Amino acid sequence: MNVNSTVTESLQSAAATLLSEGKVGVVIGYGRDAGASISHPMFIRKPEDAERLVFDDCCFGNLAVYLPRDKVRSMGKIGIVVKGCDLRAINVLLREHVVKRDDLVLIGVPCTGQGDPLLHKCSVCEQHNPEGCDMVVGDPVEQPAIDATQRYKDAASLDDKSLEERWAFWSGQLSKCIRCYACRNVCPLCYCKRCITEKTIPQWIDTSAHLRGNVAWNVARAFHLTGRCVGCGECERACPMDIPLGAINQKMAQLMDEWYGFHSGLSPDEKAPFTTFKVDDPETGIL
Repeated sequence: MNVNSTVTESLQSAAATLLSEGKVGVVIGYGRDAGASISHPMFIRKPEDAERLVFDDCCFGNLAVYLPRDKVRSMGKIGIVVKGCDLRAINVLLREHVVKRDDLVLIGVPCTGQGDPLLHKCSVCEQHNPEGCDMVVGDPVEQPAIDATQRYKDAASLDDKSLEERWAFWSGQLSKCIRCYACRNVCPLCYCKRCITEKTIPQWIDTSAHLRGNVAWNVARAFHLTGRCVGCGECERACPMDIPLGAINQKMAQLMDEWYGFHSGLSPDEKAPFTTFKVDDPETGIL
């Protein structure tokens, strides 16, 4: 664990000020219990508790996952600590009108990556400095240049395989799925009140943990995230069976890039493929 004391102190001060001045009802950040190996999400509602906040290289979770929840919104205006990947998720939530910008105070934290060694997702991160926040604690960090070869390297490694080899790979991986839905539960963009897997009339997806149902579930989730996923990597990190879910999302992101020149979550004002249409669209697909 490597605690950034300068950022942590600035973060604690900013949170205490926001709460004491009544500008927010809660600050969502990261804390660490004595003896714990990683930091965990923490909800701070009193100024004197702000000293419990930390920022270190084990602040893995995407805190945007809490924003759509009614109980969290009932706490009042929300201050939330955001890394670059968290901010991209919030931009999508804003774009989809799930949350309102006036209900949030964004506390940006420059981030060079999480984990030691860095999490796999952090090696292809393109937004180490969150932009457009209400405040930023800590100094800007250097953003390494990342090209398409690096950005989609997981997808490319599978594209090099034949169809038969790809099916053998994915059938082997997805057969491990135990349908715990950890991937869904940590995803800030899986905010449906009732998931398609819970609908039984009609039953679109077999709920049993076998290959047929597992493929249906993971394919459906990938399509639901196409043009939306911001590559935060929480699904893959949370998967207890170590399924490379990031490669699926990365492939869909690659197609959105190649077909539309689109990168999700860079702005709340972006118009995303599959969620934007025109009544005079010449294509017949929407008729």
